[in-house]
Parts: sequence; structure tokens; C-alpha cells
Amino acid sequence: MKDVAALSGVSLKTVSRVVNDEPGVSPDLRERVRRAAARLDYSHNVQASNLRRGDRRTGTVGALLQDVGNSFSAILLRSLEDVSRAHGTAVLAASLDEEPDRERELARGLVARRVDGLVIMPATERQDYLAHELRSGLPVVFVDREPHGVEADSVTVDNALGGELGARHLLRRGHRRLAFLSDLVSIQTAERRRAGFRRAVSTVAGAEVVERTDLRTAAAAEREVLGLFASGDGPTAVFAGRNEMAVGAARALRSLGLSHRVALVGFDDFPLADLLDPGLTVVRQDAARIGSEVGRLLFQRIQGDAGAPRRIVLEPTLVERGSGEIPPSD
Repeated sequence: MKDVAALSGVSLKTVSRVVNDEPGVSPDLRERVRRAAARLDYSHNVQASNLRRGDRRTGTVGALLQDVGNSFSAILLRSLEDVSRAHGTAVLAASLDEEPDRERELARGLVARRVDGLVIMPATERQDYLAHELRSGLPVVFVDREPHGVEADSVTVDNALGGELGARHLLRRGHRRLAFLSDLVSIQTAERRRAGFRRAVSTVAGAEVVERTDLRTAAAAEREVLGLFASGDGPTAVFAGRNEMAVGAARALRSLGLSHRVALVGFDDFPLADLLDPGLTVVRQDAARIGSEVGRLLFQRIQGDAGAPRRIVLEPTLVERGSGEIPPSD
């Protein structure tokens, strides 16, 4: 920085303001410093700057999601990144794959790296392993699933309502033999979607549900749907409790020639779902809004908000595209 100051003919403090993007420097001086830095191949050492800052921030936050390759997590993460970028902060992200030990290990690693805050889509049943960090003031926001064992901010969707929306939509069209495909029933979101679906079906006389649970992949969902029709008298409608299961169900129905005869509704939207034949009807949770709400809460805490924990619950919406509007063929 001294070399850059000497070459550009400004003070060391001016160079510091420019490289840290602080106000108080004229555009001409700012450009002069940047030209000198480029000529000298100067690279700003962010870690060194953070050590000198009084607030001891590192300019990073951690995001532990279930699968950053899944469209829901990816859209959420991108939205969080946009909010973080506006605050001059980088996001360190990782996938948990529903593994509790992996969650604890990655969370400890991020805390050791002194991230300014954490976003977690928990795989653990209880998160009191973070009690010390929360007492010490580390901002933590839980997303998609509410925390247990600790008091902290969270942003979730009303999953029970989503299950009800899907069931009521199919029941209104006359379906009475329905299939429900679920992720691991130990997962908070999966169990609440199933509970909402069951509740809606129980209000209609003669309606029955066959459940297939603990499905983790599209291939598993595809196998189960194929099995449902192996005896010849399968359900007239299928509800898939997660986007990957909807993909597997759609593949199975297509291979059986039933895409236009068996109704299908999925929970969670995904890219190109509208291009299927027929287009996939979904219960949609707004992943981009969830990510922005998480980012807003997180940076309010980072900036000093010490109020009581907040729990934001967003409502899902039903998007009709054709597959969920197919009437029963019998």
C-alpha cells in the first residue's frame, strides 16, 4: 500500500479508503490509485484489513443448505448472495445431504473461520450445539425448518398448508384414489406436508391415500410409481412431496402412457416444469423471496439488531399447468 501511495502521489490513508471502497475520495484520486495498484500488481489483503477493523468482521457469511444442486436450494442461495453482495459480503456455501454429523462439522468449521453469520437448513433434530455461539452473539438464521433446542430467527413455508392445497385441488376434480410420495418422514417439512395432505383427504368421504415414504431420489420415486400400477388398478392422482420426486413420477407416468390419464401435482417448482407434457401443476414456495427474507434478517442481526427472535412463515401457492387438472379416468 505504501508503494501504491508513493506511485499515485497520495497518502496511505487515501489508498486505504480506495481499496476498502470507503467514501471521501474524489473520482480522480480514486482512479489514480487504481491505476497505480494495477501497475504494481497490488492485491488487497482482505483478511489483514479485517484484523485491523474495530468490528472484527470478516466480510463472509456461511450458508449450509441441504443440496445446492437442487433448484430450490440454488434459487434460495442466489437470492441470499444478491443481498450479501449489496452488503459487501461473500457467501461460503455447502450441502448437508440430510447428514447431521456433516452439519455439525461444517458449522464448526465456519464458526472457526469467524464468519459474520450463519444460515442453516438443518439436518439435525436439535441445534443446541450452537447454543454457545448464539449466546456469544453470532447471528444465525434457520431456513426451511424451524430450530429446536435454541431460540433463533427462522424463515419457513407453511408446509401443512401446501399439502392441503395439493390434496384439495385433486379432490375437487373428483379424485378418490390418491398416492402420496414423501421424502424421509423424519424431515420436518416432509412430515408437515404429509399431515396437511392427510387432513384434507380425511374430510372427503370415500377418499383414500396410499403412501410411499422415505424416497430420496427421482429414481426411487419413479420405481414406486411404476410399482403402484403393476397390479393394473393404480391411483387416479399422484402428489409428489418434493421436486425430484415429481420428476421421477412424471417419468414413470410417461413410460406407462399415463401422463394424460393420471393427475400429478408436485411440491416445489423447478426450471422447465412448464415444458413437460402436460405442464406440471405445482405447490410453489417462492425460493427467491425466502432467500431475500433470510438475507434481510441476517444482516439486520449483523448490523446490531438484538431484538427477540423472529419466525417468518410464508404461504405457498398453487400453480396450475395441466397435469393436476386431469380428471379421474374411471
